Amino acid sequence: MAGKGWISIHRKMLDNPIVCKDSDHMAVWVYLLLNATHSEYPALFSGNKIMLQPGQLITGRKSIAEKLNISESKVQRILKSFESEQQIEQQNGNKNRLVTVVSWSEYQDSEQQDEQQVNNKRTTTEQQVNTNNNVNNKNNVNNKNKKDTIPKIKFAEFVSLTQIEYDKLTAEHGEEKTKRMIEILDNYKGANNKKYASDYRAILNWVVKRVEEEEQREHKRSEPFSRGQTTAGQYSANGSNHSSTNGKQVADPRNASEVGGGPQDRGDQKTPSKYDQFVRR
Repeated sequence: MAGKGWISIHRKMLDNPIVCKDSDHMAVWVYLLLNATHSEYPALFSGNKIMLQPGQLITGRKSIAEKLNISESKVQRILKSFESEQQIEQQNGNKNRLVTVVSWSEYQDSEQQDEQQVNNKRTTTEQQVNTNNNVNNKNNVNNKNKKDTIPKIKFAEFVSLTQIEYDKLTAEHGEEKTKRMIEILDNYKGANNKKYASDYRAILNWVVKRVEEEEQREHKRSEPFSRGQTTAGQYSANGSNHSSTNGKQVADPRNASEVGGGPQDRGDQKTPSKYDQFVRR
């Protein structure tokens, strides 16, 4: 009944709140599965010969307690809990009890039971069952390997990115800014002997912010020069026609001819002769 062979433990057992209540509940449950018979088996119970059916075992709380190093009182509470939640059925005898695991077929595949029945020989059926149980794990490994095989390109001595990652950076920040980010990360890794699992994530995490701070500082330094050039231009435009003395505007002597009364205008007037002066008198 027990001692040789193996059993299947279904993953959905982890969804059972009764079995997973604590480590002792789990230990008792696995003990019952391991010691239950996988096929019809003759046994003696309460002085009577019986035929154990798959999923049945004859045991007692004392033997379970000694095997699992759990107190007999707790073993009793656990078995009672399993029974009340319809995980097992119990029939008490004089010195032991007959335990039946309910829905045994949900935990053990009939093909595996047949394999244990023929002295646990490995057959094609067993190999197929193992393949089915591990197919998800194999797919996960294959998917992981596919991700790992994406080639990375060295864009600097210490910075490597996939082409997709580089294209995302250039699309978001432009090529010049992306090159600056790669340069900053390359210098940092080289100077500090730093390694990242993903250089792309490192750039997104802190290098982008570093470059933006650089741009802000550069913009602030260029502002005073721009304001100085604007003021000088305004002074040149306004001061070309007027100058100020004690707050009063003074006409530019170069433009006196436009106002009138200049030396040239006065020179054009003729002085009257003595005859003209006499006639006027």
